[in-house]
Formats: sequence, structure tokens, C-alpha cells
Amino acid sequence: VQLQAFGGGLVQPGGSLRLSCAASGSIFSITHMRWYRQAPGKQRELVAAITSGGSTNYVGSAKGRFTISRDNAKNAVYLQMNSLKPEDTAVYYCNADIRTSYSGTFWGRGTLVTVSS
Repeated sequence: VQLQAFGGGLVQPGGSLRLSCAASGSIFSITHMRWYRQAPGKQRELVAAITSGGSTNYVGSAKGRFTISRDNAKNAVYLQMNSLKPEDTAVYYCNADIRTSYSGTFWGRGTLVTVSS
């Protein structure tokens, strides 16, 4: 099983970006999917989470600016980020609880988001 995140890049303050992450491989089911981020010199932190039923949870400054969504048919999770600030600059990682031949939590490689003028 692999998770691949993409969609990062350079954006000006106040701009928007949409991150995507898709899981591939021998997948039976996916329950929780999440986005984390890690800014330079800081610990990795949870940004948002979504259940298989679509219930969402946001942490800290993501509330009101970011929207997490998923497409269960595509085993994908998205993060729409609006009103971006320089402090949103970080490597963003997707994470999912996946059942294959066993159950486990899988991480994707990060995608860098840089908010700068």
C-alpha cells in the first residue's frame, strides 16, 4: 500500500491551494484519513481529519480556512486551503488507517507548501 500526496507549491499570502492524496495497492477499506504538516524546526502536527462517513475535525488555525474531503471510490483525500498565511508554510503529509491483509496506519511522502510574497 502506498500513499502519494501532491499539489504543493509556492503561493502568495491570501492565496489558495488544493492538496490531493491517493492510496493505492491491495486495499480492503480505509477508515480515518488525515492531513498533517511539519514546519521547519517544529514538530509534525495534525491539521485535519475525516472519517469514512465524512465527519471532519480541524485543529487550530485550519478551522475556517481549510476544508478536508475524500472520495472513497478513489481512495483519495483532499485538503482545500484558502486564505493562506506565511505560517502555513510546511511539508504536508497525508495519513490513513487502511485495512489490507492487516490493519495499519500508512503515511505518504510529504508535499511542500510555501506561502510567501
